Amino acid sequence: MTTIRKLLIANRGEIARRIQRTCRRLGIATVAVFSDADADALFVREADEAVRIGPAASRESYLVIEKLLAAAKLTGADAIHPGYGFLSERAEFAEACEAAGLTFIGPTPSAIRSMGLKREAKLLAAAAGVPVVPGYGGEEQDDAVLAQKGREVGFPLLLKASAGGGGKGMRVVRDERDLVAGIEGARREALAAFGDGTLIIERYVSSPRHVEIQILGDAHGNLVHLFERECSIQRRHQKIIEESPSPALTPELRAKMGEAAVRVGKAIGYRSAGTVEFILGGDEFFFLEVNTRLQVEHPVTELVTGVDLVEEQIRVARGEPLGYSQESLRQRGHAIEVRLYAEDSGAGFLPQAGTLADFFVPLEEGVRLDTGVESGDEVSIHYDPMIAKVIAHGATRAEAIRRLARTLERTSVQGLASNRALLIRVLEHPAFAAGALDTHFLDTHFAGALGEPADPRRDRLAAIAAMLVTHEEHGASRAVIPGVPNGYRNNFSIAQTVAYALGEQTLMVAYRHRGKGRFDVALDGAASARVRLVSWAAPTLVLEDHDGHRHTLRVVVDEARGQFFVHGTYGSTALVEQPRFPEPGAEQIAGGCVAPMPGKIIKVLVTEGQAVTKGTVLVILEAMKMEHSVAASEDGVVTKIAVSEGEQVDSAQVLAVVEASASPNE
Repeated sequence: MTTIRKLLIANRGEIARRIQRTCRRLGIATVAVFSDADADALFVREADEAVRIGPAASRESYLVIEKLLAAAKLTGADAIHPGYGFLSERAEFAEACEAAGLTFIGPTPSAIRSMGLKREAKLLAAAAGVPVVPGYGGEEQDDAVLAQKGREVGFPLLLKASAGGGGKGMRVVRDERDLVAGIEGARREALAAFGDGTLIIERYVSSPRHVEIQILGDAHGNLVHLFERECSIQRRHQKIIEESPSPALTPELRAKMGEAAVRVGKAIGYRSAGTVEFILGGDEFFFLEVNTRLQVEHPVTELVTGVDLVEEQIRVARGEPLGYSQESLRQRGHAIEVRLYAEDSGAGFLPQAGTLADFFVPLEEGVRLDTGVESGDEVSIHYDPMIAKVIAHGATRAEAIRRLARTLERTSVQGLASNRALLIRVLEHPAFAAGALDTHFLDTHFAGALGEPADPRRDRLAAIAAMLVTHEEHGASRAVIPGVPNGYRNNFSIAQTVAYALGEQTLMVAYRHRGKGRFDVALDGAASARVRLVSWAAPTLVLEDHDGHRHTLRVVVDEARGQFFVHGTYGSTALVEQPRFPEPGAEQIAGGCVAPMPGKIIKVLVTEGQAVTKGTVLVILEAMKMEHSVAASEDGVVTKIAVSEGEQVDSAQVLAVVEASASPNE
């Protein structure tokens, strides 16, 4: 039996903390590795030991096998857990660990290699009698060959990176016009994410559901499945909501899919935790791939089965047999997980980077939080923008939905845009409640309306709350917020005014303090109404409006910038108090197309003097492992290209200038 006393976690963020949690319970010491960008990260602070392994870029730190092995040797670790992403599905990493005398917490190198390439995995699954999606997965990878094979498969079709997952290198191509560009873009993303540009082509199944089966095997020939996870709610081919059991499966279909997953696992002698993914259409299912690692969504399986998958991975790696049979496993209740991302849902799920001014999730009965950040931490441009996973468990699906939606309503994510509001809207949608799901759910039910809806009531309440906090802080003789003039006077009869910027909108608040916490307040020139400050104990403010309706709000103040982040029942609002005499602003470049976020220019598609139409893609930017297209906002002529391929750019940096009135160069 192999002994594991100290385990190095070759990953970061919430999965590193998740593994640390189980190791602490098992009495195993942990070693964190970190890049420069993660030097102050929560998972580093909580580890028993930590080792710096390089610069922020993952290809120079988390993806360098030699640095991870050196860190293990330096600290005396006897095992390595790869988590998910990064090197978790690299057979050469598992082999290197074994060669160094380290226990690799995961499947054998041969199992990883056999399932690591989607085209080989499909052949193996078909040989095991498992149905596969028709398509092409041959060795000829020339763009022209792929284009011809795509035409033979027919449209719509799906391009996928053979070497990876997570939506990277994946494109839906609906007609001939987009085929060549789709192949080029999918290959670029696959190379950037996995170092392998090999693509496969599959028939695109309309109205599909994404259902996966968790498998678990040991080194003694035992292999079981731990039932299914429904992962159909996706954006950009990446899952955002997962649940177990799937509302689509009957007991008979569940048994068939579980048996198929076990057949695939046994065909490769699988050990450790893994996932067999399927596309489901009605009662027909097709094999997609095997993820030879722990999945992001593993908590829902843990909550419905009571099995700690990380513990089982460690036990299997130590050489222990599984402690249960297939017949002894049961699904108990229902669990749903949401992935909380720092992204702007209303702007094409544009990833966000920066400081979390406030992050608060109320943890009550039946709710679990897996996160790698806390208030004040940075969401880096270098890695995936997931902030946390919030998971709810209940006796029924309806109870789990209610618990999760209520938790998200009370969750505060401030300083960065997030998908919190969209997740709530999905959970509360009648189609979701009915279990009527497929991978097009967001397009079908939220087309063109993915951002948080405007709510004047919410924003007015936030402006009043900000005014009350400012007045209370200053009126109690505490330090004035630096650089934020508020015009406070002791004369209660004189109306005071304060302006708050809310995006491009300005909210004007006029108020008179009537004593004993009572104020007459008018917003944007409307008739005044009486409000009362009931209590203020940062960050919780309670105010009572003129109807006697009390509101409990979470108010976080960034004093240096005069920012107020207000969260309550109606949602979140970010306000910036405006100075009475604003500094002249920097001039905007007319026609300037700017970077939506920090990143690297990977392709410039136009030249100076070129005539373009609205929507023409000018530049392709790579950030947070994804490509982002920057397009012309109007018809015109490109008069300036301000960047070059390979250049790193900052958010809002001008990339190109398109002038509508200019004439093309002769």
